[in-house]
Amino acid sequence: MAGANPKHRRAARIAIVQALYQMDVANAPSKAVVREFQNHRFGYSDEPGMVQADEPFFEEIIEGVVVSQEAIDKKLSSLLPEKWPLRRLDLTLRSLLRAAAYEMIRRPDIPALVIINEYVSIASDFFDGKEPGMVNGILDKIGKEVRATEFGLIGDAPKQS
Repeated sequence: MAGANPKHRRAARIAIVQALYQMDVANAPSKAVVREFQNHRFGYSDEPGMVQADEPFFEEIIEGVVVSQEAIDKKLSSLLPEKWPLRRLDLTLRSLLRAAAYEMIRRPDIPALVIINEYVSIASDFFDGKEPGMVNGILDKIGKEVRATEFGLIGDAPKQS
C-alpha cells in the first residue's frame, strides 16, 4: 500500500501483537478487541501522548490472522522444533509470529525484508533473549518459501557466455 506512514505502521504492528495476545489470554472476540483499541488506545494528532496507528492496517491484520489462524499455525508448527510446539511458546511470541507470518504470506505488497525487520525489531522490544533470532529465522524460512523471487531463489538464470 503506497503512502503508508512507517511510524503508524510500526505502532499498528505493536498493537497487533498486543491485541492478538489479549484475544488469546481472555478468549476475547476479535471485533471487540479491535473496537477497544480503536476507541481507547489509538489517538489522533491533537491528542498528546496517544498512539497514532494505521488503524485500517491494524484491523485487516487482526481479522486476517483470525480467519487464517489454522493455516498460519500449521505453517509455524512445521518450522518449530518438535520439542517446542506452538502451544508451548510464550503467548507474546506466538502472537508476534502469527501476525508476521500472516503479513509474509498474505501481504505481497509489503517487501519481505520490511516485514522481517519490523517484527525482529518488535521482538527485541519484548524480549532480551534468543527470541528475536528465532523470529528472524522463522520469517526468513517463510519468506524464502512464499517469496522466493524476493530472495533471489527463482527467476532468470544467469546467461553463460
